[in-house]
Amino acid sequence: MARPGAACPPPARRVMVAARALLFWALVYSYCGVCACIAGLRLLWSIGRRPGETFRWVVRENPPACLNDPSLGTAVHGTPACPADSGLRFHYVAAGERGKPLMLLLHGFPEFWYSWRHQLREFKSEYRVVALDLRGYGETDAPPHKENYKLDCLIADIKDILESLGYNKCVLIGHDWGGMIAWLVAICYPEMVTKLIVVNFPHPSVFTEYILRHPSQLIKSGYYFFFQMPWFPEFMFTLNDFKVLKSLFTSQATGIGRKGCRLTAEDIEAYLYVFSQPGALTGPINHYRTIFSCLPLQHHEVIMPTLLLWGERDAFMEVEMAEITRIYVKNHFRLTILSEASHWLQQDQPDIVNKLIWTFLKEETKRKRE
Repeated sequence: MARPGAACPPPARRVMVAARALLFWALVYSYCGVCACIAGLRLLWSIGRRPGETFRWVVRENPPACLNDPSLGTAVHGTPACPADSGLRFHYVAAGERGKPLMLLLHGFPEFWYSWRHQLREFKSEYRVVALDLRGYGETDAPPHKENYKLDCLIADIKDILESLGYNKCVLIGHDWGGMIAWLVAICYPEMVTKLIVVNFPHPSVFTEYILRHPSQLIKSGYYFFFQMPWFPEFMFTLNDFKVLKSLFTSQATGIGRKGCRLTAEDIEAYLYVFSQPGALTGPINHYRTIFSCLPLQHHEVIMPTLLLWGERDAFMEVEMAEITRIYVKNHFRLTILSEASHWLQQDQPDIVNKLIWTFLKEETKRKRE
């Protein structure tokens, strides 16, 4: 219904808007069908080759020792005194003294707080570093309905968590899907973010515009479309005892490529422990199931100092989007592209990433004083 006094759009424009919306959703569901067919063929191929192994799924009963490493900090599960306003109880690992400036870390998919282990150790000397399990991940509560994973809910989570931790601002760092959330928090609640650091995810407006104009990125983002299906994506992840999950981090095409930084067997077990639990994949995949109804954005600009780090060998995000992101940051913007680095940048080249973050943080402190 139009607001009183507002001019109604002409019929031709209404038809054009409706036609564009129809075309958009036709594209979404058509590509969803294509991705589903490809996944189905892979399933049949796996059954034909190794029928006994295809449906093997081992639930890990006990966490590996690395998840209880005291050097990473203290694990906290939201107590009744400090849940988010949503009523959800969030799990996080915190390192560094209370009262120090807050550094909040948001992981991507399919990850959890442990993907920030190198940063928890590194920055606890000067920050209260908190690595969160996002809504639906790990030990954080997982609402059952996909509507509970809309971007508005995810943004509000970060605001609520910040307040429950006793802070009103932070250095916000996000990787992959966590990078998407970090951008949106910076746009919607700029007063809460002193500095923004994003790893391997462009400004959301860049992503939505670029993907529609570049078929190569559309193909790389095929999992966004595949994840629109109910239950089947979760099922595909469990095949061959989570072979897809292992491959994402270890294969030559998508995994961590530097020999010295490849995930150890214990690291892999940490991921398998979290995602092998019954129902553990539905919450993470639900993050993607509402994305097409939430974008594009109405507001775009980021007004705080921003660092964007990018692994050039990212198998999921084309590096051209990194440079385009510059136009949406109305403050100091630094972009560093690391050659021979994968999508899992903070795990792939942790020493370099940590050094670049330190440089950015100290550079901005010096700039502010001047």
